[in-house]
Amino acid sequence: MAQNILYILGAFVVSAACGFFFIPIILDFCKRRGLYDLPDSRKIHKNAIPRLGGISFLPSMFIAFLVTTLAINHFTGYSQVTFSLWSLYFFISLLLIYSVGLIDDLMGLGAKTKFTVQIVAAVLLPLSGLYINNLYGFMGINEISYAVGAPLTVFIIVFVNNAINLIDGIDGLSASLSLVALTGFLVCFLSEGVLYYGILIAGLMGVLVPFLYFNLFGKPEQNRKIFMGDSGSLTLGFILGFLAVKLAMDNPNVMTTNPDSLILAYTLLVVPVLDVVRVSLVRIRHRTPIFRADKNHIHHKLMRCGLSQHQTLGAILLLALLFIGLNLVLNSLLSSTAVVVADICLWILVHELINHSIRQRGNQVFLAPEPEK
Repeated sequence: MAQNILYILGAFVVSAACGFFFIPIILDFCKRRGLYDLPDSRKIHKNAIPRLGGISFLPSMFIAFLVTTLAINHFTGYSQVTFSLWSLYFFISLLLIYSVGLIDDLMGLGAKTKFTVQIVAAVLLPLSGLYINNLYGFMGINEISYAVGAPLTVFIIVFVNNAINLIDGIDGLSASLSLVALTGFLVCFLSEGVLYYGILIAGLMGVLVPFLYFNLFGKPEQNRKIFMGDSGSLTLGFILGFLAVKLAMDNPNVMTTNPDSLILAYTLLVVPVLDVVRVSLVRIRHRTPIFRADKNHIHHKLMRCGLSQHQTLGAILLLALLFIGLNLVLNSLLSSTAVVVADICLWILVHELINHSIRQRGNQVFLAPEPEK
């Protein structure tokens, strides 16, 4: 186990080093080409900021995985990596998501095009045999057939993908929430002895550290501040959706059957998941376009309460950790259905308190989306 921890740390360090190498290069490239995320009435930032930080995520993760795998092969004397059909399909799906995010950052793509590619990428995973096949008693349901599990898997992956993308509205939020979730997935897979998933996760975690450094503390006037863009948020969202499905799937050939795996996967993503559900329901209630961006996410509302970006980031991270800790306790006492119901009630209570604070400051609780130009 100690040796596995060293491999995980090695992957993390290699990826972080790649990030600190790649991101300054990307910043200089964006400056030369004028590739900036320009401020407007919906966005929080006031300066033109390069938006291609997410380009560094996939290369850094794969370099860390390759270097660590070669190190393992060297020290053990034989190759321990096997490639299956799902591995190939996952790689193709990930490249599709990464590519569409990169093209969108560089040239812009319509929401329908991005959504279609997300669905295609997600469909490839059930085709390879990776799908939700057990709900472990959630809403009284246990084993489910491929006909039900495959479309459910596609929905979950696309949903998580968009949840991570949509919550990427202030400095560090999407990356920090992803880092929290990835840490949880890392612990879950390592506890099952699945080392190579741990290495892949550590490789993604590592590059988020330099990204957060430049994103949170970089100076725009020195061309050292960067956003992840869709190439980053879509990549993070897809990988997190994949990890959630992989953890929740009942596959004794890979991991021992764990009735808590589904609720664990949900718990690690609870804040972005509940946020996108609430925002979608609010838009439906107010009869506004469900896919049109607005300022009604939890981070927007906390800032209308008077919090700064960094204070809002800290508050949401504490909320995410609160939900994780609470769910771990409740899951030992209640059914998974009751845990989700408790989360929804707490989420509603949190927003009622936020809404009260917004009204006390004389601000509007709901802000209609900006009209399309």
